Amino acid sequence: MGHAGAAAAAVRYLRSAPGPVETLPRPTLRCVGEDERAPVAQDEFRRVLGNFATGVTVITAPAAEGEDSPAGFACQSFASLSLDPPLVIFMVGRTSTTWPRIARAGVFCVNVLNAAQGELCRGFAVSGADKFAGVPYDAAPVSGSPRLTGTAAWIDCTIQAVHTGGDHLIVVGRVDALDTGEAPDGPLMFHRGKFRRLDG
Repeated sequence: MGHAGAAAAAVRYLRSAPGPVETLPRPTLRCVGEDERAPVAQDEFRRVLGNFATGVTVITAPAAEGEDSPAGFACQSFASLSLDPPLVIFMVGRTSTTWPRIARAGVFCVNVLNAAQGELCRGFAVSGADKFAGVPYDAAPVSGSPRLTGTAAWIDCTIQAVHTGGDHLIVVGRVDALDTGEAPDGPLMFHRGKFRRLDG
């Protein structure tokens, strides 16, 4: 069904439910103590979760005031979140040096990479380099964020909310514009530490 289909089904269900829908009480929020942490080694966590195949994106933002160049980083932690209103999410490490630049811009574009853009992804995964050198792009229609040439799809967004999630931040974006691109080989996939292509 996919994210959008599941979201649409949930909206239909809630609208057709007889009477008001009862909400669950909010959970109590508190910090997790050192003695409560799950006994899962990071290497084991990474090994097992690597079996979950994901698409690959590059998140970009225009140069904020006082900056000379746009910002961008490779991101595989991306998903659709809501159909009404249209929302997406991506996750970024708290230590990212690119995220503060995107946060200052207040907007971003999700570039869904095609199967032939593995090297492009590697370029945006490097810290400290000029990631846009030699990379063709134009401006996304609403945010002005770099819209990379040849991607499978692009989603132009405004930052709506940011939540903490362990050593990462969860960024919620409201979708302002989007479209598909020309990607005859399909999307770029990441599985078990390697780039993959969809068969068939």
